Amino acid sequence: MDRKYSQGGNKKGSGKPAYGSKGPAPKFKSGPKGGARPAPKAHTTNARDNYERDDLIEGRNPCLEALEAGRSINRIMIAKGTHDSTIAKIMHLAKESHIPLQEVDRTALDKISVVGSHQGVIALAAAKEYCSVDDILKRAENLGHAPFIIILDGINDPNNFGAIIRSAECAGVDGIIIPERRSVQVTPVVAKVSAGACEHMMIARVVNISSTIRELKEKGLWIVGTDGSAPQYYKDVDYTAPIALIIGSEGEGMSRLVMSNCDHLVKIPLKGKVNSLNAATAAAVVMFEAVSQRSN
Repeated sequence: MDRKYSQGGNKKGSGKPAYGSKGPAPKFKSGPKGGARPAPKAHTTNARDNYERDDLIEGRNPCLEALEAGRSINRIMIAKGTHDSTIAKIMHLAKESHIPLQEVDRTALDKISVVGSHQGVIALAAAKEYCSVDDILKRAENLGHAPFIIILDGINDPNNFGAIIRSAECAGVDGIIIPERRSVQVTPVVAKVSAGACEHMMIARVVNISSTIRELKEKGLWIVGTDGSAPQYYKDVDYTAPIALIIGSEGEGMSRLVMSNCDHLVKIPLKGKVNSLNAATAAAVVMFEAVSQRSN
């Protein structure tokens, strides 16, 4: 790869969502290498309607991560009789930040919970602040490394999205780009599945994924798409270069237009009888190949 990276300036496809391909293991060369939210549970009260659902942070680790990340929180509700070291830390940080604490009956939390496993604590927070794509690139520049970005093309399962955020944060990804429409956003379920990682991950929403990809290419990034019918294996790409990795939707993979804008299409070799990996697992496999290459 010899594309020059520059910080400055500005229908569904036929791709298979399998994210993998059976067949003999590839021989790798040494040296440089070329959802929609689930339907809410039925309830007889309108208690949940008094809250903006996307502003709820549910569970002990997500609430703790939100506090440690400096998220703007309006109030924290804790179930009566809930006491352990994590709850104690949440209460301590809340008091330090002058965030009101409210002790309530557990049934009150059950009524407003979206996730269904609040673990005795729910924080009412300001809505998730999305960033710009330039903010993500600026982060990489400030850290002094080639940008590493994840682009999600139509991920609709909040569990997949949350898992991808968690893996991305662990892998040192600079940021995630999602479309404003036809894609799951950061919801309480996503936050819970990410185990609080969404509080530390920059996430940008864009109107048009294909236009954003073209702008990233103009700035020197190489675009790598995952597809089960790809001509090369995921380890045959140089991830030390400025990279944007695209993960397609769970059902239909990348759109045709997005696929046509990729510099590389890659697949993961599979040996079992099941012919695909889910989006979150495939994303993690490729992300940590990038981590391995960037650590050498």
